Amino acid sequence: MAIPIAYNFRNLAVRKTTTLMTALGIALTVAVLLAILALVSGLRDAFRTTGNPLHVLALRKGSNAELISAVTRAAYQDMKFKAGVARASNGDPMISPEGIVVINLPSVDNPEGSNVTLRGLTPIGIQMRDGIKLVSGRWFEPGKREVVAGKSIAARFPGARMGQRIFFGRGEWEVVGVMDAGKSAHNSEMFADLNLAAADFGRTEGFSSVLMRATDPVTVAALINDLNNDQRLTVSAQKEIDYYESQTSSGLLIEYIGLFVSVIMAIGSGFAAANTMYAAVARRAREIGTLRVLGFSRGSILLSFLAESLLLSVVGGILGCILILPMNGVTTGITNFTTFSEVAFNFRVTPLIMVTGVGFAMILGALGGFFPARSASNKQILTALREI
Repeated sequence: MAIPIAYNFRNLAVRKTTTLMTALGIALTVAVLLAILALVSGLRDAFRTTGNPLHVLALRKGSNAELISAVTRAAYQDMKFKAGVARASNGDPMISPEGIVVINLPSVDNPEGSNVTLRGLTPIGIQMRDGIKLVSGRWFEPGKREVVAGKSIAARFPGARMGQRIFFGRGEWEVVGVMDAGKSAHNSEMFADLNLAAADFGRTEGFSSVLMRATDPVTVAALINDLNNDQRLTVSAQKEIDYYESQTSSGLLIEYIGLFVSVIMAIGSGFAAANTMYAAVARRAREIGTLRVLGFSRGSILLSFLAESLLLSVVGGILGCILILPMNGVTTGITNFTTFSEVAFNFRVTPLIMVTGVGFAMILGALGGFFPARSASNKQILTALREI
């Protein structure tokens, strides 16, 4: 015969102070875990939404990042005539030579300055990124010291806002527009004229990368193989989405540290839950004896106390989700260890993450409640009835 679950709800309500304190301990542990998962989820989302399935990115062979790559102009000229490269409405190949440099600007979080990615490109490069739109202003004009800042950069770097002037390279550049790239990593970049930026930073001999669009999904693989097998080019080609996917490693260190901290806190919360349940067993010895006299088996008592611990942990898990919900959508930044510049993204508290938090809390409750529950079920009837 099973003990009604209402019995457990009543006991938690009667011991409301102890219940609340233990639930808060579990909630804080869950909140730390969810904050880390939301941060990593937001970072991954920023990179995974960057790129077009039809885009192929070519870097110098052996390079794993645009910042340290150098594709020659001769190789770029050869790539323009590769089979499978899509054509724009005017007949020009949809291939964009691009240059990447890092500049330093004061941010709202770091007045001393943080690194920002400056991408030099031509009008075709903007045209190929059809998911990007202007929020305000206009696109830069070729041959002029003008930049367009990503929405996240404009929000986090006061000097990169509309109408501001920034000094880098060999002169002063004016912010003439702010662009919205959705959730993609381009929101953390600034766009400028390729040739002028290359001249300012002494990178006129080549490009950091070459981005090209294939005619259809089937052609993508063939184009990648063609580029990789062409010994004259000495480039390594891959899907653009795969390149950005590989950069999610920037959040791995934070994820590992956060999980380590969560495990340490989980051990403490598990002990707290166990102490709460042990105290409950000690105070309710006569109840346990009475339940045995009424015919409830040892197994029923064990399951009842274990269920009580799980209920307590579920309350803690839900509280943890409530504590972390205000962080959903909050913008933050992290250094991308591939480009050594800041990437801005939003915390993403998804339903799956919240379910994970409640599940994590239930594991704490099960581990913390099993031994006290077993202790309660093992009490002898006469011994339990004599205890005060």
